[in-house]
Amino acid sequence: MKNNKKFLQRLLIIGIPALLVVAQSCKKSFLDVQATGTVSATKFWQTQQDATDALNGMYANLHEWTNIAFAPIAIESMGSDDVDKGSTPTDAAFMNDFHNFSANSGEGQISDFWGGEYRTINLANQILDNVPNINMDASLKNRYLAEAKFIRAWCYFRLVRAFGDVPLRLHVPKAASEYNIPRSPKAQVWAAIETDLTDAAAVLPQSYSGADIGHVTKGAALALHAKAAMYEASSNPAKWNDVLNYTNQVMGLGYTLFPNYEQMFRTNNKNNSESIFEIQCMLIPNNPTASNSQYSQVQGVRGSTGGGWGFNVPSAALAAAYETGDPRRDATIIFRGETTPEGDVIPASGDNPMYNQKSYVPFSLYVSGFNEGCQQDKIVLRYADVLLMNAEANNELGNAAAALASLEMVRARARAGNNAILPPVTTTDKSALQLAIWNERHVELAMEFDRYFDVIRQGRAAAIFGPRGWKANKNEVWPIPQNEIDLSAGTLTQNPGY
Repeated sequence: MKNNKKFLQRLLIIGIPALLVVAQSCKKSFLDVQATGTVSATKFWQTQQDATDALNGMYANLHEWTNIAFAPIAIESMGSDDVDKGSTPTDAAFMNDFHNFSANSGEGQISDFWGGEYRTINLANQILDNVPNINMDASLKNRYLAEAKFIRAWCYFRLVRAFGDVPLRLHVPKAASEYNIPRSPKAQVWAAIETDLTDAAAVLPQSYSGADIGHVTKGAALALHAKAAMYEASSNPAKWNDVLNYTNQVMGLGYTLFPNYEQMFRTNNKNNSESIFEIQCMLIPNNPTASNSQYSQVQGVRGSTGGGWGFNVPSAALAAAYETGDPRRDATIIFRGETTPEGDVIPASGDNPMYNQKSYVPFSLYVSGFNEGCQQDKIVLRYADVLLMNAEANNELGNAAAALASLEMVRARARAGNNAILPPVTTTDKSALQLAIWNERHVELAMEFDRYFDVIRQGRAAAIFGPRGWKANKNEVWPIPQNEIDLSAGTLTQNPGY
């Protein structure tokens, strides 16, 4: 494995709150930024440009290593039945510990994921604490604060899914007593997530134009709110009403399913009609440091042809999960020996039989000196997910006809223009329809880092993951990083069973 990590943690806070790394103001795009030095916080939070630079830094941080590469693969994907470790047997063999549920609290990817999310939360908190005091355009100020609340909510969403109870930090620490805080009950964390998303949705615009495309929208806040409520519904069924409410609102905002499923994930179709929120990644000419995303690189076709590392590869179980003729199978999985729709010939022999096509960048777009595929965005929320959440909520609430209508929209897109034999689902039996919706989520959202947590919230983890070592009352969450427990002098406690 390549370990010359080009994922500089630029635009991060170095000494809270004394120093702030400052980004150059962005002329071409809000991603085209790089660290230039440090200034005293008392001198930084003065102008509208300071607020813009801080917001740009928060967004740029989303595509650094711990937010988009190895750690998220370990925490959010590797436990799934959809994936295998990939690469060669001896390369990063520790990833198997996540697949077999033997990862312990000292594993570096757990610490990386935890640290990456809290660094991003810190950037959001700095904006939320300091921008209100800046004399600037009031509308822009409110929008920036709403964007920061969404990003903070998304980070806590990732943390609470992964660890359960986590420290809830909603402000930059100002006193020594505020640094070392205990874990908050997950119900309190979910409530904070919902508050941030309610606030954000009330302010954010439905869309942007020009250089602002890619910023968080009203639809993103509503969609994430629906998703948060869906996870809460596993212990509080009344939350299905919220899922239905928020998904219905998103369905009224003008999103549409992108006609070509495979092409939806290609770099020339970024921020398309189906995309609700995606992490913006770019290849910035003459600036490899700022072009630091390794999302595509670590999952890319391994070997001299593809130049990727070949991790997080589709499993045989995923390949077998699709109905006969479902074109999403070939759009999700690059098979050894195939020629991709973009014309890349994949060798018939190699380390892995399959690779993730959703993270794939055509080889012709690789540029020497840059991470392979660094321009590939990571889609976080898309309209098909919203439709399937809407279908699940309607079914749970006894609205079978509405559930079938939303489900059929997703299946019809997969069916269209491909001569695929994907008959409409017609059952109105609640249990049978629930399983059909779950199966649709499985194949529609495969390799998008949701399957592992979906199976757990559905109560099926022991059956599906149990043969690989998953244990109830333990593996619903990952262990708290031991180094964080040690640094806290025991203020942080460990999850049961670890």
